[in-house]
This record gives sequence, C-alpha cells and structure tokens, in this order.
Amino acid sequence: MEKVRVRFAPSPTGPLHLGGVRTALYDYLFAKNQGGEFVLRIEDTDTARYVEGAEEYIEEALEWCGIIPDESPKKGGKFAPYRQSERRDIYDRYTEQILKTDYAYMAFDTPEELDAVRAEFEANGEVFSYDNKTRNRLKNNLSLSEEEVQKLLDAKTPYVVRFKMPVDRVLNLEDIIRGKSSVNTNTLDDKVLVKNDGMPTYHFANIIDDHEMEISHVIRGEEWLPSLGLHTLLYEAMEWEAPQFAHLSLILKPDVSALISKDNIDGITKSFTDEFITKNSQFSFDESAPIIKSFFAEVKSPRFKSMLGENDNDNPLTAAVKQFLKKGLSGKLSKRDGDKFGFPVFPLDFKDPATGAVSKGYRENGYLPDAFINMVALLGWSPADDKEILSLDDMAKEFDLHKVHKAGARFSKEKSEWFNHQYIQMRSDEELLQMLKSSDLDLSGATDEKLLKVIPLMKERATFPKDIYENGKFFFEAPTSYDEKASKKAWNDETSAILGELSTTLESTDFAAETLKQMMHDFAENKGLGMGKVMMPLRLALVGELKGPDVPDILEIIGKEESIARISNAINNFK
Repeated sequence: MEKVRVRFAPSPTGPLHLGGVRTALYDYLFAKNQGGEFVLRIEDTDTARYVEGAEEYIEEALEWCGIIPDESPKKGGKFAPYRQSERRDIYDRYTEQILKTDYAYMAFDTPEELDAVRAEFEANGEVFSYDNKTRNRLKNNLSLSEEEVQKLLDAKTPYVVRFKMPVDRVLNLEDIIRGKSSVNTNTLDDKVLVKNDGMPTYHFANIIDDHEMEISHVIRGEEWLPSLGLHTLLYEAMEWEAPQFAHLSLILKPDVSALISKDNIDGITKSFTDEFITKNSQFSFDESAPIIKSFFAEVKSPRFKSMLGENDNDNPLTAAVKQFLKKGLSGKLSKRDGDKFGFPVFPLDFKDPATGAVSKGYRENGYLPDAFINMVALLGWSPADDKEILSLDDMAKEFDLHKVHKAGARFSKEKSEWFNHQYIQMRSDEELLQMLKSSDLDLSGATDEKLLKVIPLMKERATFPKDIYENGKFFFEAPTSYDEKASKKAWNDETSAILGELSTTLESTDFAAETLKQMMHDFAENKGLGMGKVMMPLRLALVGELKGPDVPDILEIIGKEESIARISNAINNFK
C-alpha cells in the first residue's frame, strides 16, 4: 500500500476562512488515520492578490487549532521549498517538458486582441471561449507557421502557455466522496497553464507540486470539481500517476431566522443596506434601509420566503432589494457574513493591512480551540453512533472520507456556542482561572482565591470564559440599582422589616454555606414565612436581580460584612 500523503495548499491572499480550516482539518485527520503525512504548502504565485502577513496568519491559525503539519515552509522537509514562489526552476523545467507534447501550446494573443474577439462573439449573441473550436483562428503556435512563431519569439513577444484540450473525448472521473462522473472535453476550454511572466497558474503548479511531493490524495473544496477533468488530463499529459481526489461540499450560510432579533435588527439592516447600495448605487441608504428592515422584521414568519418572490407590482427598488436578499441570505458562507451577522468566520482576528479593518476571530471571541475544531469537524462528517464531543485524537481514529457528506453543511452560530459551552464544563477550575487572567477583563478587584470559589458556581451557565466573571460580577461589586420587574415581584411593604431582622441574625451566624442555609430555613419557619418571602428579596439585595447561584453560596463568598451592607443598601433604596 502506498504511503498516504496529503497537502493543504492555501493562497496567502487573506485570512483563513472556516471552509479552509475544515479542509486542513480533514487533510490532517485522514493522514493521521492512515498513518500518513500532512503537508502545508503555500501557493503564493498570485502576486497581485498577495496580502502581507497572511502566510504567518495561516500558520498561527493552524497551530492554535492543533493542526500541526509534518512538513511546511517553517518546518521544512525533504520536498522543500514549500512556497510556490521559491519553486520557479522546477516549474520552468516542466513547462519545457509539456510544450514538447501535444497537450500544450504557446498563445501570443494580447488582451486587446482577445477583447476584440470577445466583442465580436457578443455582437452575434454568443459567448467567447478559448477552446478547441476557436484556437485555430487565434494567435498561437497551432495556427501560425514555424517561421511566424520563431519571429515572435525572437522579438521576445510575451506569450502564455495554454492546455490543448482534446477534441470530443469523454473523461470518466472518480471522486472518493461523490463517486463516478463523466465530462466531454468539448465542454472544457484551453486553460492558461503558464502566465506571460513565466509563472504557472494554479492548475499547472499544483499538479507539478503534488507530483513532486508524492501527494497520494487531494482533498479540496467542491469549487475545484469543474477542474477535475483538466487536472486528470494534465497528469496524463505528463505521464504521471494521478492522486485520488475528494471534493468537500460547501459550508452554507446559517438560517437567518435564528440570527435576527429585535436587539440586533438595526445593526444587521445597516450592514445589508451598506452592501446593497454599493451594488445598486442608484438607490440611497435612507430609501433602502426601511425596505430591508421591513423584510427582516418578518424573518421568523412562515411567509418570509414567499415575501421575497417576484411580484409584477414591485417598484424597481423593492425588486432590487428582493433579488439582493435572496442571494445574500442563501448559498455559501462568505467571509463577509460574519461581520454582517455578528459571528466569526475566521479562527483568529485578522487586521487588513490595507484598510486597518479587523475581522472577528474565534480565539479572540472566547472560543476554546478544541471546541472550535470539534464544531468544524462535524460540518460535513458524521462519526459513529452520532457522537458529538470528540477530541482531535478521537476524530483521527474514526475519520473516514467515505463518510463525508455530499450535501452542503449549514453553519449554526448556536451550535458553535453549544460546543464551547460543553468544553468549558470539561475544563478544570484552575484552567478557567488562567483563561480569565489572560483575558482583557479588569480583574483588579478579584483575588485568585475568590475567583476559584466563584468559577465552579458560575461555569455551568457560561458559554465563554469571560461569562464566568461578567455573569458573576455581583460577587465582586455591590449592585448600584435593582431590576424593576424583579423588585415588584420580590419587595413589598413587609420586606424591609423582614430583611432587617434577618440582617441582625446574620451578624451572629457563622458564614459557611451549609450553616447559612439552615439558619435561613429556621428563620423563615420561626417567622411563619414561606422561603420565597425571605430568599427572593435577599437575592435581590445581594445581586440586584433574581439570578445567580444558591443564596447561601453567594453569602459565604462575599462575606458577612459585605452581605449585611448590601442588605442595608437595599432597605434604604426601597424606603
């Protein structure tokens, strides 16, 4: 059996998207499951779209996720270099080789010449494609004489190398996830393999690199599925054995009805309206926003989808909004969706070096790396027995490409938070303490000793580490106001007298939770009161709301002096 070698080959054109993380993760899991090797290769030939710092971001993101490559630009390896920009001499050698076959040719057409041909086709109601039907009438070494070609070369005329697509061949293709398919070469165009600066395009470079690095399996997104025929033929042209392919389904946008509420509808409306008027500059923000908001206000209604349907009575603005929303609320999860809906789509924060804009990351939003990776793994793969909580090692033991779903996986913000909540519960109190101390929270009034008492009481309700402190801030700060609804429920004309007597009793009581619990039970019983008449106003006095863990636990942690002071403040407040 051949050794399994897989590669993750991102382009440093921006931050690593959720879909890219999943591809890297599935590469890693498959390699570990098969006892193979996982390679990180940087495909940086697109110099026009190169983003400063993107490669370092990719490496840091994978490290945070625990997806550690066996070979990479940083780590090195026997097939180095692992950046395409450093492999030019290798590509030059194979460019010469493929030009000696009947599978490639030099094309000298200028952009202006191609634009003229394209305009000619459009004038006849046709779509231009550089393919086996048009190439012999264009400016390339298939249509020109040897003398004409040599003259162009001697004059150093720029040219690209194109793949010569065979005529009328049926290609039988196979994909591990999607099974068998076929394509006729007459439907495929003559893709550029080498640009006029001598650098290969993705199509040629990745074939060369995969061969040179002995890649056995190529796992990538379904957007590359239309290129499978070309890539298969490139292996044929070079007389190389092709790897096995597996194309992953899309990660789909979340259900919008779960994301829009009365609390965030204005912000989401603004984000969508800004994007809408960028694409439809004939409309203004002020006239567009109310229409977009009116649709979002009905987002939880069963008739929401039908509202976006075409209607002959729609004015141009309404029709344009409907078209925009139908496209914007469905399909592939995009890099912009996180900013619009308020959830991260990148593993780490990313600051655009050109604009300074910061896109949210899971790490900085309080997600734990193992929770994040667990969530990503199940966006398109189902382990045995429908288990949901799995460590990276557990996933590697179970992972099977044949069990990866063909259909798109819908992202869920709520599910990602659920995973984080589960992993928070599995962390020790000491681990959570360190997370709180390394956060940007102001813990100046909280000692480690006190935090270690609060953490076990509050973590059950926490989705993120910071929730432990923020939801339990009453342990460290006395309330300065009292919830109006809770006050009406918990406080009446008799309450101040009851809490005054309770406060006197507390002064002589040992402040251990169990002792306090018994004391309050005895106090209520002796006064002929229900426990609610005592506990609800006491909780309101201590917390400011009717929330939090058991009252005796709150009393013990904040201490006798502070507890009595808070009761006194509440009595004075409700006079």
